[in-house]
Amino acid sequence: MTIREILKMGDARLLRVAQPVTEFDTDELHRLISDMFDTLQAANGAGLAAPQIGVDVQLVIFGTNQINPRYPDAPLVPRTVLLNPLITPLRPDEENDWEGCLSVPGLRGVVPRFSHIRYTGFDQYGDAIDCTVEGFHARVVQHEYDHLIGKLYPMRIRDFTQFGYTEVLFPGLDASADD
Repeated sequence: MTIREILKMGDARLLRVAQPVTEFDTDELHRLISDMFDTLQAANGAGLAAPQIGVDVQLVIFGTNQINPRYPDAPLVPRTVLLNPLITPLRPDEENDWEGCLSVPGLRGVVPRFSHIRYTGFDQYGDAIDCTVEGFHARVVQHEYDHLIGKLYPMRIRDFTQFGYTEVLFPGLDASADD
């Protein structure tokens, strides 16, 4: 079990555009994915992008197999490994909801996201992924994708009166690490 250090907002590496994965099903890629899942589980996160641990590749993981104490009302999202993703909004409507981030610990903000998306890409073996999702699942995918293009969720906040410390906004919620 290898838990990697998660970079925090202010680290310039979080602002880079990640490079596409060109080799699939390698020992190095499988080790990276394993480390990412170990790191995600240790942090109680909903998702993690490779750039958050300082690895400059287009790789995100997300999903929950059980209720997450930091998102107790969120529906379960299948555990997914997604490389070289592309996101296509299927409707122009957006939903505003609270987000946190492992790279922006202790804070939450209301972020607009497309409510219905299609995402495509590849799994770790190079097999194509093509999914249509909505709601929380769509939000998680868009949040993690943003890490691949050098964006953190505060860059998407439109109303900073809806941004603050988790412990103040949501007393009693597990705010030990946010994503």
